[in-house]
Amino acid sequence: MDERRPGLDPAVAEVRLAVRQALAVVDPGAVVVVALSGGADSLALAAATAFEAPKRGVRAVSVTIDHGLQDGSADAAAAASAAAQELGLEARVVRVEVGAAGGPEAAAREARYGALRDAASQAGAAAILTGHTLDDQAETVLLGLARGSGATSLQGMAEAGPLPAEAPGDASAASGGRAGTTLLGVPLLRPLLGVRRTTTRAACAAEGLVPWDDPQNQDSRFARVRVRETVLPVLEAELGPGIAEALARTAAQLREDAAAFDEMIDETIEDIVEHAEAGISVSAAALAANPAALGNRIIRLVVASEFHQSLTRAQTLEVARLATDWSGQGPIDLPGCCARRVGGRIEFSARG
Repeated sequence: MDERRPGLDPAVAEVRLAVRQALAVVDPGAVVVVALSGGADSLALAAATAFEAPKRGVRAVSVTIDHGLQDGSADAAAAASAAAQELGLEARVVRVEVGAAGGPEAAAREARYGALRDAASQAGAAAILTGHTLDDQAETVLLGLARGSGATSLQGMAEAGPLPAEAPGDASAASGGRAGTTLLGVPLLRPLLGVRRTTTRAACAAEGLVPWDDPQNQDSRFARVRVRETVLPVLEAELGPGIAEALARTAAQLREDAAAFDEMIDETIEDIVEHAEAGISVSAAALAANPAALGNRIIRLVVASEFHQSLTRAQTLEVARLATDWSGQGPIDLPGCCARRVGGRIEFSARG
Protein backbone atom coordinates (compact mmCIF):
# COMPACT_ATOMS: atom_id res chain seq x y z
CA MET A 1 0.00 0.00 0.00
CA ASP A 2 1.31 3.44 -0.90
CA GLU A 3 1.71 5.38 2.37
CA ARG A 4 2.40 8.69 0.65
CA ARG A 5 -0.21 11.42 0.75
CA PRO A 6 -0.50 14.24 -1.78
CA GLY A 7 2.21 16.77 -1.03
CA LEU A 8 4.09 14.53 1.40
CA ASP A 9 7.74 14.16 0.44
CA PRO A 10 8.62 10.52 -0.38
CA ALA A 11 11.63 10.52 1.96
CA VAL A 12 9.56 11.84 4.85
CA ALA A 13 6.88 9.24 4.12
CA GLU A 14 9.45 6.41 4.09
CA VAL A 15 10.96 7.42 7.42
CA ARG A 16 7.56 7.91 9.06
CA LEU A 17 6.37 4.51 7.86
CA ALA A 18 9.48 2.85 9.30
CA VAL A 19 8.94 4.54 12.66
CA ARG A 20 5.22 3.71 12.65
CA GLN A 21 6.00 0.03 12.14
CA ALA A 22 8.59 0.06 14.92
CA LEU A 23 6.22 1.76 17.38
CA ALA A 24 3.62 -0.95 16.75
CA VAL A 25 5.32 -3.03 19.46
CA VAL A 26 5.00 -0.21 22.01
CA ASP A 27 1.84 -0.05 24.10
CA PRO A 28 -0.24 3.14 24.11
CA GLY A 29 0.59 5.27 27.13
CA ALA A 30 4.21 4.11 27.18
CA VAL A 31 7.34 6.26 26.95
CA VAL A 32 10.10 5.88 24.37
CA VAL A 33 13.55 7.44 24.37
CA VAL A 34 14.94 8.73 21.07
CA ALA A 35 18.74 8.81 20.88
CA LEU A 36 19.41 12.13 19.15
CA SER A 37 22.93 13.11 18.09
CA GLY A 38 21.75 15.92 15.83
CA GLY A 39 22.98 14.16 12.69
CA ALA A 40 20.67 13.59 9.74
CA ASP A 41 19.78 10.01 10.68
CA SER A 42 18.77 10.71 14.27
CA LEU A 43 17.16 14.04 13.39
CA ALA A 44 14.96 12.40 10.76
CA LEU A 45 14.14 9.71 13.34
CA ALA A 46 13.21 12.33 15.93
CA ALA A 47 10.97 14.20 13.49
CA ALA A 48 9.17 11.03 12.45
CA THR A 49 8.76 9.92 16.06
CA ALA A 50 7.38 13.33 17.02
CA PHE A 51 4.77 12.86 14.28
CA GLU A 52 3.93 9.17 14.82
CA ALA A 53 4.20 8.69 18.60
CA PRO A 54 1.24 10.93 19.59
CA LYS A 55 -0.99 9.08 17.11
CA ARG A 56 -0.30 5.90 19.06
CA GLY A 57 -0.61 7.61 22.45
CA VAL A 58 3.11 7.21 23.12
CA ARG A 59 5.20 9.88 24.85
CA ALA A 60 8.62 10.45 23.28
CA VAL A 61 11.67 11.90 25.02
CA SER A 62 14.83 12.77 23.10
CA VAL A 63 18.19 12.25 24.79
CA THR A 64 21.32 13.86 23.36
CA ILE A 65 24.66 12.61 24.65
CA ASP A 66 27.46 15.16 24.88
CA HIS A 67 30.67 13.13 24.84
CA GLY A 68 32.79 16.24 25.39
CA LEU A 69 35.40 15.01 22.90
CA GLN A 70 35.44 18.05 20.63
CA ASP A 71 35.39 21.79 20.96
CA GLY A 72 31.82 22.98 20.62
CA SER A 73 30.27 19.64 21.56
CA ALA A 74 28.10 21.30 24.20
CA ASP A 75 26.77 23.78 21.63
CA ALA A 76 26.02 20.96 19.17
CA ALA A 77 24.18 19.01 21.87
CA ALA A 78 22.19 22.09 22.88
CA ALA A 79 21.23 22.72 19.23
CA ALA A 80 20.05 19.13 18.81
CA SER A 81 18.00 19.39 21.99
CA ALA A 82 16.45 22.66 20.81
CA ALA A 83 15.53 21.07 17.50
CA ALA A 84 13.82 18.22 19.35
CA GLN A 85 11.81 20.70 21.41
CA GLU A 86 10.73 22.52 18.27
CA LEU A 87 9.51 19.18 16.93
CA GLY A 88 7.39 18.79 20.05
CA LEU A 89 9.54 16.28 21.92
CA GLU A 90 10.65 16.45 25.51
CA ALA A 91 14.40 16.90 25.32
CA ARG A 92 17.34 16.19 27.58
CA VAL A 93 21.11 16.60 27.24
CA VAL A 94 23.40 14.26 29.16
CA ARG A 95 27.13 14.94 29.49
CA VAL A 96 29.29 11.83 29.84
CA GLU A 97 32.91 11.10 30.64
CA VAL A 98 34.56 8.92 28.02
CA GLY A 99 37.28 6.55 29.18
CA ALA A 100 40.06 5.00 27.15
CA ALA A 101 39.39 1.26 27.39
CA GLY A 102 39.04 -0.46 24.02
CA GLY A 103 39.92 2.62 21.96
CA PRO A 104 38.06 5.91 21.41
CA GLU A 105 35.14 4.48 19.43
CA ALA A 106 34.43 1.65 21.87
CA ALA A 107 34.86 3.91 24.91
CA ALA A 108 32.48 6.53 23.50
CA ARG A 109 29.94 3.83 22.64
CA GLU A 110 30.12 2.36 26.14
CA ALA A 111 29.60 5.79 27.71
CA ARG A 112 26.73 6.54 25.34
CA TYR A 113 24.87 3.30 26.01
CA GLY A 114 25.40 3.73 29.72
CA ALA A 115 23.79 7.16 29.58
CA LEU A 116 20.90 5.82 27.48
CA ARG A 117 20.35 3.03 30.01
CA ASP A 118 20.14 5.59 32.80
CA ALA A 119 17.84 7.86 30.80
CA ALA A 120 15.52 4.98 29.94
CA SER A 121 15.40 3.92 33.58
CA GLN A 122 14.62 7.44 34.77
CA ALA A 123 11.88 7.89 32.17
CA GLY A 124 10.40 4.44 32.71
CA ALA A 125 10.83 3.90 28.98
CA ALA A 126 9.39 0.94 27.10
CA ALA A 127 11.95 1.25 24.29
CA ILE A 128 14.97 3.18 23.08
CA LEU A 129 15.05 4.23 19.41
CA THR A 130 18.29 4.81 17.52
CA GLY A 131 18.89 6.13 14.01
CA HIS A 132 21.03 3.32 12.60
CA THR A 133 20.43 3.03 8.85
CA LEU A 134 20.94 0.41 6.17
CA ASP A 135 24.30 2.05 5.42
CA ASP A 136 25.36 1.58 9.05
CA GLN A 137 24.34 -2.07 8.74
CA ALA A 138 26.47 -2.54 5.62
CA GLU A 139 29.46 -0.94 7.32
CA THR A 140 28.99 -3.16 10.38
CA VAL A 141 28.93 -6.31 8.24
CA LEU A 142 32.10 -5.32 6.37
CA LEU A 143 33.89 -4.57 9.64
CA GLY A 144 32.75 -7.95 10.95
CA LEU A 145 34.09 -9.63 7.83
CA ALA A 146 37.46 -7.97 8.41
CA ARG A 147 37.57 -9.31 11.97
CA GLY A 148 37.17 -12.83 10.62
CA SER A 149 35.21 -14.19 13.59
CA GLY A 150 32.60 -16.04 11.58
CA ALA A 151 28.88 -15.73 11.10
CA THR A 152 28.38 -13.97 14.43
CA SER A 153 30.37 -10.97 13.17
CA LEU A 154 28.36 -10.81 9.97
CA GLN A 155 24.92 -10.72 11.59
CA GLY A 156 25.12 -6.97 11.96
CA MET A 157 22.46 -5.22 14.01
CA ALA A 158 18.95 -6.46 14.67
CA GLU A 159 15.91 -4.22 14.20
CA ALA A 160 14.98 -4.97 17.81
CA GLY A 161 17.09 -6.36 20.60
CA PRO A 162 18.61 -5.71 24.01
CA LEU A 163 20.59 -2.59 24.73
CA PRO A 164 24.26 -3.62 24.61
CA ALA A 165 25.76 -3.99 28.08
CA GLU A 166 29.26 -3.77 26.63
CA ALA A 167 30.97 -2.86 23.43
CA PRO A 168 30.78 -5.31 20.52
CA GLY A 169 33.12 -8.23 20.97
CA ASP A 170 31.97 -9.04 24.49
CA ALA A 171 31.03 -12.47 25.74
CA SER A 172 27.44 -12.16 24.64
CA ALA A 173 28.49 -11.68 21.05
CA ALA A 174 30.81 -14.63 21.23
CA SER A 175 28.07 -16.95 22.37
CA GLY A 176 26.84 -17.38 18.82
CA GLY A 177 24.65 -14.33 18.38
CA ARG A 178 22.53 -14.74 21.48
CA ALA A 179 21.19 -11.60 23.10
CA GLY A 180 23.22 -10.02 25.86
CA THR A 181 21.96 -8.51 29.09
CA THR A 182 18.73 -6.54 28.80
CA LEU A 183 18.03 -3.33 30.63
CA LEU A 184 14.98 -4.15 32.73
CA GLY A 185 13.50 -5.70 29.60
CA VAL A 186 13.76 -2.42 27.62
CA PRO A 187 14.47 -3.19 23.94
CA LEU A 188 16.62 -1.17 21.61
CA LEU A 189 14.68 -0.45 18.40
CA ARG A 190 16.35 0.55 15.12
CA PRO A 191 13.42 1.68 12.94
CA LEU A 192 15.61 2.96 10.09
CA LEU A 193 17.67 -0.18 9.54
CA GLY A 194 16.05 -0.62 6.13
CA VAL A 195 16.36 3.08 5.18
CA ARG A 196 19.29 4.55 3.27
CA ARG A 197 21.31 7.46 4.62
CA THR A 198 20.44 9.51 1.52
CA THR A 199 16.78 9.15 2.48
CA THR A 200 17.27 10.54 5.99
CA ARG A 201 19.13 13.53 4.56
CA ALA A 202 16.39 14.09 2.04
CA ALA A 203 13.77 13.87 4.79
CA CYS A 204 15.59 16.50 6.85
CA ALA A 205 15.84 18.80 3.83
CA ALA A 206 12.15 18.35 3.06
CA GLU A 207 11.17 19.29 6.62
CA GLY A 208 13.56 22.22 6.86
CA LEU A 209 15.74 20.52 9.48
CA VAL A 210 19.44 21.35 9.56
CA PRO A 211 21.50 18.36 10.72
CA TRP A 212 24.83 18.58 12.49
CA ASP A 213 27.72 16.93 10.67
CA ASP A 214 30.04 15.39 13.23
CA PRO A 215 33.67 16.06 12.16
CA GLN A 216 34.63 12.62 13.45
CA ASN A 217 32.48 11.10 10.70
CA GLN A 218 35.11 12.36 8.27
CA ASP A 219 38.14 11.31 10.31
CA SER A 220 39.95 8.54 8.44
CA ARG A 221 41.68 7.37 11.63
CA PHE A 222 38.49 5.46 12.37
CA ALA A 223 37.93 2.15 10.56
CA ARG A 224 34.22 2.78 10.11
CA VAL A 225 34.94 6.08 8.36
CA ARG A 226 37.37 4.37 5.98
CA VAL A 227 34.74 1.74 5.19
CA ARG A 228 32.13 4.46 4.59
CA GLU A 229 34.25 6.83 2.57
CA THR A 230 36.55 4.44 0.68
CA VAL A 231 35.71 0.74 0.86
CA LEU A 232 31.98 0.79 0.08
CA PRO A 233 32.32 3.34 -2.77
CA VAL A 234 35.09 1.22 -4.33
CA LEU A 235 32.94 -1.93 -4.06
CA GLU A 236 30.01 -0.10 -5.65
CA ALA A 237 32.24 1.19 -8.46
CA GLU A 238 33.90 -2.15 -9.16
CA LEU A 239 31.06 -4.61 -8.54
CA GLY A 240 28.04 -2.51 -9.36
CA PRO A 241 25.29 -0.84 -7.30
CA GLY A 242 23.38 -2.57 -4.54
CA ILE A 243 26.34 -3.64 -2.39
CA ALA A 244 24.95 -2.06 0.79
CA GLU A 245 21.57 -3.73 0.30
CA ALA A 246 23.26 -7.09 -0.38
CA LEU A 247 25.30 -6.83 2.82
CA ALA A 248 22.16 -5.99 4.79
CA ARG A 249 20.38 -9.02 3.31
CA THR A 250 23.32 -11.20 4.28
CA ALA A 251 23.11 -9.96 7.86
CA ALA A 252 19.38 -10.70 8.02
CA GLN A 253 19.85 -14.23 6.68
CA LEU A 254 22.62 -14.96 9.16
CA ARG A 255 20.49 -13.70 12.05
CA GLU A 256 17.81 -16.16 10.96
CA ASP A 257 20.40 -18.95 10.94
CA ALA A 258 21.62 -17.90 14.40
CA ALA A 259 18.06 -17.99 15.74
CA ALA A 260 17.70 -21.55 14.45
CA PHE A 261 20.98 -22.55 16.09
CA ASP A 262 19.88 -20.96 19.35
CA GLU A 263 16.70 -23.03 19.30
CA MET A 264 18.71 -26.19 18.66
CA ILE A 265 21.06 -25.31 21.53
CA ASP A 266 18.13 -24.74 23.88
CA GLU A 267 16.81 -28.19 23.01
CA THR A 268 20.22 -29.82 23.48
CA ILE A 269 22.02 -28.07 26.25
CA GLU A 270 19.87 -29.14 29.21
CA ASP A 271 20.56 -32.79 28.40
CA ILE A 272 24.33 -32.51 28.04
CA VAL A 273 25.40 -29.80 30.51
CA GLU A 274 25.71 -30.30 34.25
CA HIS A 275 27.02 -28.15 37.05
CA ALA A 276 30.25 -29.50 38.49
CA GLU A 277 31.83 -28.77 41.85
CA ALA A 278 34.33 -26.34 40.37
CA GLY A 279 32.27 -25.05 37.47
CA ILE A 280 30.33 -26.72 34.69
CA SER A 281 30.71 -29.82 32.54
CA VAL A 282 29.55 -31.00 29.12
CA SER A 283 29.09 -34.53 27.82
CA ALA A 284 32.01 -35.30 25.52
CA ALA A 285 30.04 -37.94 23.60
CA ALA A 286 27.17 -35.54 22.96
CA LEU A 287 29.53 -32.82 21.74
CA ALA A 288 31.23 -35.27 19.41
CA ALA A 289 27.89 -36.52 18.07
CA ASN A 290 26.63 -33.06 17.14
CA PRO A 291 27.64 -31.18 13.98
CA ALA A 292 30.78 -29.12 14.55
CA ALA A 293 28.91 -25.82 14.12
CA LEU A 294 26.48 -26.71 16.91
CA GLY A 295 29.11 -28.22 19.21
CA ASN A 296 31.38 -25.20 18.86
CA ARG A 297 28.51 -22.85 19.66
CA ILE A 298 27.71 -24.86 22.78
CA ILE A 299 31.34 -24.57 23.93
CA ARG A 300 31.35 -20.81 23.38
CA LEU A 301 27.99 -20.40 25.09
CA VAL A 302 29.07 -22.39 28.14
CA VAL A 303 32.20 -20.29 28.63
CA ALA A 304 30.35 -17.02 27.97
CA SER A 305 27.48 -17.86 30.31
CA GLU A 306 29.51 -19.32 33.16
CA PHE A 307 32.70 -17.24 33.05
CA HIS A 308 31.64 -14.16 31.00
CA GLN A 309 34.50 -14.65 28.57
CA SER A 310 34.69 -15.11 24.80
CA LEU A 311 36.78 -17.71 23.01
CA THR A 312 38.68 -17.39 19.76
CA ARG A 313 38.06 -19.97 17.06
CA ALA A 314 41.43 -21.59 17.80
CA GLN A 315 40.54 -21.93 21.50
CA THR A 316 37.10 -23.33 20.66
CA LEU A 317 38.56 -25.95 18.33
CA GLU A 318 41.14 -26.97 20.93
CA VAL A 319 38.37 -27.58 23.47
CA ALA A 320 36.35 -29.48 20.87
CA ARG A 321 39.30 -31.85 20.38
CA LEU A 322 38.80 -33.00 23.97
CA ALA A 323 35.60 -34.59 22.68
CA THR A 324 36.39 -35.45 19.06
CA ASP A 325 40.10 -36.29 19.19
CA TRP A 326 40.81 -37.36 22.77
CA SER A 327 44.32 -38.77 23.25
CA GLY A 328 45.00 -37.94 26.89
CA GLN A 329 45.92 -34.27 26.40
CA GLY A 330 46.05 -32.15 29.53
CA PRO A 331 44.04 -29.10 30.65
CA ILE A 332 43.58 -26.19 28.26
CA ASP A 333 44.00 -22.67 29.61
CA LEU A 334 41.21 -20.37 28.44
CA PRO A 335 40.20 -16.80 29.28
CA GLY A 336 38.91 -16.90 32.87
CA CYS A 337 38.82 -20.70 33.08
CA CYS A 338 40.40 -23.96 32.03
CA ALA A 339 38.95 -27.03 30.32
CA ARG A 340 39.90 -30.64 30.96
CA ARG A 341 38.63 -34.09 30.07
CA VAL A 342 37.38 -35.99 33.12
CA GLY A 343 36.04 -39.39 32.20
CA GLY A 344 33.25 -38.91 29.69
CA ARG A 345 32.84 -35.20 30.33
CA ILE A 346 34.63 -31.95 29.63
CA GLU A 347 34.86 -29.85 32.76
CA PHE A 348 35.23 -26.06 32.73
CA SER A 349 36.47 -24.55 35.97
CA ALA A 350 37.63 -21.12 37.08
CA ARG A 351 41.36 -20.67 37.18
CA GLY A 352 42.61 -20.31 40.72
